[in-house]
Amino acid sequence: MALFLQLLFTGLGIGSIYALVSLGFVLLIRAASVVNFAQGEFSMLGAYIMVIFANDLGVPYFIAIPIAVILMAAFGILFAGVVYWPLRHRGQLPVIISTIGASIFLANFVLATYGPSPQVLPPIFDNGFDIGEVYIDSQYLAIIVITALLVLLQYLVFEKTLLGKKLQATSQDKEMASLLGIPVALMVLFTFAYSAALGGIAGVLVAPVLFVSVQMGAVVALKAFAANIIGGFGSIPGAIIGGLALGVAETMGASYISVPYKDAFAFALLLLVLLVRPQGIFGERIAEKA
Repeated sequence: MALFLQLLFTGLGIGSIYALVSLGFVLLIRAASVVNFAQGEFSMLGAYIMVIFANDLGVPYFIAIPIAVILMAAFGILFAGVVYWPLRHRGQLPVIISTIGASIFLANFVLATYGPSPQVLPPIFDNGFDIGEVYIDSQYLAIIVITALLVLLQYLVFEKTLLGKKLQATSQDKEMASLLGIPVALMVLFTFAYSAALGGIAGVLVAPVLFVSVQMGAVVALKAFAANIIGGFGSIPGAIIGGLALGVAETMGASYISVPYKDAFAFALLLLVLLVRPQGIFGERIAEKA
């Protein structure tokens, strides 16, 4: 039982990262009707910004973290202006292709700038503590707590504030939202800024757990997108539950069955959900006329 609880805690910590990146997907889907396949690279960039400031420049850790988040939010605005805005009237497919191209460019830019060698970041908190026979790693605990706070913040913004209603109205019908006096361009820029900041926070949190590398963004984004599908495409509760379920599934599978097939267990869960409930856990079935 102690091993099970230890693995459960670790799985929830890893799953929280997937949930956080998945929330970035959901934010853009709900507010701008965009599937951003560069969301994982946002996490990778956030981690490398921390490497630059904390490791290379020697900036204190708790000062480097807000700097990284602010820079990622600014990058989100730049990303929207370059990748999304010129294609916003061309339909979803050109925008999706544009985000895929942007993800490839960002990965290769970092590779050319920083090289292929993985970087190491120290943990935010060094010490852990024991609860019975279960060791609570402070880094994983910080990931879970910060993710929970950000989930609560996103729920309150979307469901309880005028800003959230404006974001959802912009997603549903940009022309009507504009006629109602909603600043559509500002809403879209805010959405990209917040989504990039979420990705950056995820990268900062996971960087001490994993090596900081060019490939980390693609791996995290793939799992986060799978979590989005498991939970229900565009669902905030679904993104959370899907991310946590993936983290627990791959951690348990790696420990009890086989470490090399860790990723396979996560995608086996995805296939199982698609077979049993194709619309996802919190998704709604959409009927189409023949």
